Amino acid sequence: MDISVLSGSALFNGFDETEVKNLLGSLNAREKRFRKGAMIFHSGDVISTLCFVISGSVTIESNDMWGNRTILNLVSKGQFFAESYALLPDEPMLVDVCANEDCTIVYLDMKSVGRLDESMRVRLLANLLTITTRKNLHLSSRSFHTAPRQVRGRIMAYLNTVSVQKNSREFDIPFDRQQLADYLNVERSVLSNELSKMQKDGLIRCRKNHFEIL
Repeated sequence: MDISVLSGSALFNGFDETEVKNLLGSLNAREKRFRKGAMIFHSGDVISTLCFVISGSVTIESNDMWGNRTILNLVSKGQFFAESYALLPDEPMLVDVCANEDCTIVYLDMKSVGRLDESMRVRLLANLLTITTRKNLHLSSRSFHTAPRQVRGRIMAYLNTVSVQKNSREFDIPFDRQQLADYLNVERSVLSNELSKMQKDGLIRCRKNHFEIL
C-alpha cells in the first residue's frame, strides 16, 4: 500500500506518517485493484467504507433500468468517494461506481472511527467534513452545467468552470466525448455536432479532451 499517497491526502492532513500508519491499521485499511470498466459498487449496495483512489480513476454514475447513463462525477488519484454512505451505513447507495481505467482503491472501515482516541478522531472527522463540503460544492456545480436548455449553453457553462478552476483558457478535461455527453446529459452525436459548430463560430478549439476558449 502506498502510504505516501495517503499521507498527502486531505483526510490525513495534519497527521504524521506514524499516525497515518496507525490510523490505517485502526480503520482496517485494505487495497483492491480493478480493471477498466469493472463495477466497484452497485446502486442498492449498503457500505460502511470510505474509499480512496490510489491510482487510476473512477466514475460516479446514475444508471437507470432503461439503460440511460448519467455521469455525476469523476474521482481521480488522491481523491475519496462514498464518504456520505460510509457515515450512513444503513443508507443504500443511489449510484454506481465504475472503474474509469485500471485503478487501485483503498477501503477504510468507518465503523472503527469510534474506537480511535479522541484527539485523532476529532482531527480525522474535521478533515472528513472538509472533504465532504468540497465534494458537495463540486457536485452542485453540475446543476449549473446542466441547467441551460441548449446544448451549447451546457458546454459553455462546463468549459467556463474548468477554465476558472485551472486559471487558464487552455486545458484538458477529464472526460472523453461519450463521458462528457453523459455528464452534460446530452446525446453524443448532438454534443459532437455542437462542438464542431462552436469551432466554426470561433468560440473554441478542441481536439479529443484538449480545449482552448477563444
